[in-house]
Amino acid sequence: MWLTIDQRSSVPIYLQIVNGVKEAVAKGIVKPGDKLPTVREWAQAMTINPNTVAKAFQELEREGVIETMRGRGSFIAAEQPQIERGIKVKMIQEMLEKILVESYYLQLEEDELLQVMEQKVREWYRERRNQP
Repeated sequence: MWLTIDQRSSVPIYLQIVNGVKEAVAKGIVKPGDKLPTVREWAQAMTINPNTVAKAFQELEREGVIETMRGRGSFIAAEQPQIERGIKVKMIQEMLEKILVESYYLQLEEDELLQVMEQKVREWYRERRNQP
């Protein structure tokens, strides 16, 4: 399975699933229209409670990442949700604020942080361009 769960992580398991699915979509590992395993199949494969998987699926559906069709299953949404630009920018700023706080405690200087971020951004887009 393309998603792994870290039982020792401080991140709740359902959020690890949500983040993992979103990352897989962003990286092209799963594509719009792809069928996801059932809640029961995921729970068995990852040896976790089915309610945890169901909670993750509910969140993914709420965010517009997946669509669930009664009797057919859950699929990666054909179209990703459209979010107003101002809201997108605010969301990214909030995430960056968390990174800045962590980099402060890791004693990473501004130039180092910018270099790491630039390298990661370039790597990310290079990988996306090379997806089949």
